[in-house]
Amino acid sequence: MVNAERKARAGAALAPPGAHVIGSDTDVALDGRVLGKPVDRAAAAERLRALSGRSHRVHSGVFILGGDRPLSGSETTIVRFRRLTDPEIELYLDTGEWRGRAGGYAVQGFGSSLIAGVEGDLSNVIGLPLPLLASLIGELRER
Repeated sequence: MVNAERKARAGAALAPPGAHVIGSDTDVALDGRVLGKPVDRAAAAERLRALSGRSHRVHSGVFILGGDRPLSGSETTIVRFRRLTDPEIELYLDTGEWRGRAGGYAVQGFGSSLIAGVEGDLSNVIGLPLPLLASLIGELRER
């Protein structure tokens, strides 16, 4: 949630007065450890091997500035990876899609081939939990 708030505050500094600004941030956690974005191909391969054949959690925070007080919320989705072979990992890494991605994969692209199943909100795994955002916007409108 801290990064979502930082992003919203950075955006608010550039926005016109009275604007509503949304910040969101997504992390991938395996066994309670946040994997973060890989810095290079080797780190991406390490993450994919760790995720292979296992379930992990994708956590996103959303923070909205504007109005009389900030609004925030979080979403968690469970993602199950299928068991990956080394050639499959290398093929995925060749796409370059892992760059700048939490956990080293993007479910909305070629990374969908890595996934065995998703429990919860897929838009959360993509990086912006839309049902949560809609709920927060609804709260704004009720004010």
